[in-house]
Amino acid sequence: MDAYVSFKNKLDEIHTFPGAYLFKFVVPEAKKGELLSIMPTGLVQERSSSNQKYVSITLTAQMESSDDVVSVYKEAAKIEGIVTL
Repeated sequence: MDAYVSFKNKLDEIHTFPGAYLFKFVVPEAKKGELLSIMPTGLVQERSSSNQKYVSITLTAQMESSDDVVSVYKEAAKIEGIVTL
């Protein structure tokens, strides 16, 4: 089974949509703008690593469905060096 299908099924089991969803990513500092450009509108918190090479991005956004959440993760996965949490 595709990992995204499994993830979507788990989201549908444990999360109520529409509703707030918390995204967490760690990305190289140089790729921060690329990540933010694909993220839905919401409350963003950033924290840089001690060496300033990476930034942790936490975003809380109102999402309409598990499909919308999965599409954000699929787009984010295209960014080189990203870590999803």
